[in-house]
Amino acid sequence: MTPHRITPEEYHQMGSIFLEARMELIEGELFDMAPIGTAHFWTVAQLTNLFAVQLRDKAFVVCQGPLSLPDSEPEPDVMVLKMANYRHRLPEPADVLLLIEVADSSVNHDRTRKLPLYAQQGVPEVWLIDLNARVAEVHRQPEGNLYQQVTTPNVLSPLAFPELAIPLEDILP
Repeated sequence: MTPHRITPEEYHQMGSIFLEARMELIEGELFDMAPIGTAHFWTVAQLTNLFAVQLRDKAFVVCQGPLSLPDSEPEPDVMVLKMANYRHRLPEPADVLLLIEVADSSVNHDRTRKLPLYAQQGVPEVWLIDLNARVAEVHRQPEGNLYQQVTTPNVLSPLAFPELAIPLEDILP
């Protein structure tokens, strides 16, 4: 079977039909998003709060909002964006300073579908927080659909804000 491909515009029109559904558009295909559990919620809330407080005048912090890509509209758990007026447009890859995916049941999907997409679109830095393995993968230097540098530090420090040092244990439940 061939999946039915849709555009971001069609995806937005479908929103009125699927009011209660949690889905995201990845490369023209709709994917159901898993329900948010306690550990996932807590980590996303910790990261969002930390960045919002530490970067309040330096960046725009978004929790579980859409990122506009040519044939996709993923909803990363946290995005740290350049300061801009997003009142009438969705953020795009050029706006992203740091993108974070927090994963428990979605680790494989995030690693195999979303990370290559982010690299391909030039997102400079992605953190994949694997709650099950209790590790943070820091992906940098996008080239093609891969990140050339992947590390698993115990203290996280964003490229855009190297003065921040976030111990991994501070964001894990």
